[in-house]
Amino acid sequence: MQVKICGITNINDALLCCELGTNALGFIFYEKSERYISYKQATEIIRQLPPFIMKVGIFVNPIIHEINEVAPGIGLNSIQLHGDEQPAFVKQINLPVIKAFHINNDFEYSKLENYMNCSFLLDTYSPDNLGGTGMTFDWSRIPMKFRDKIILAGGISFYNIEYIFKNIHPMAIDLSSSLESSPGKKDSNKLKEFFNKVNKLRYAC
Repeated sequence: MQVKICGITNINDALLCCELGTNALGFIFYEKSERYISYKQATEIIRQLPPFIMKVGIFVNPIIHEINEVAPGIGLNSIQLHGDEQPAFVKQINLPVIKAFHINNDFEYSKLENYMNCSFLLDTYSPDNLGGTGMTFDWSRIPMKFRDKIILAGGISFYNIEYIFKNIHPMAIDLSSSLESSPGKKDSNKLKEFFNKVNKLRYAC
């Protein structure tokens, strides 16, 4: 199971995540987010990262040519979309795409069938927030045929990671707020505790 730490805003947090064992880092280019980072700031951080870490840019209803023009210069490996982007839009992006879906009890998982050319991130629906709610949704409703293809987000923490690892089996998990001391600033102790548990679960397999 891969781990992505999202909402990176500074080099110290980024390097600590890499040292502890993250597979990917997420940089949020949505100005309304509390974890927003500019293209320039992200570029400076990414230039200092180890070569095999995935760098994911998070966008909300972006302009297609802007993504394709700026992503190579920033050093991104993948694009994560959190808005209302349709399949035709996704196909125009030059990098691999992670499409986020906001899940509530009425969500129709059949929608994922329309986006089979990209990866899926499932996060908790909130009427006021496009991510980083710190809340879980009903993971038991995720169809088995999708579970090993999804990135699971929303309320994941030290306290439920073992359950996820043993019962849900997602391709990857995505965390942000549960590992912070404040929005955009990671808590080093929480990071260390979390990765210590994750790495024990990984090695136990």
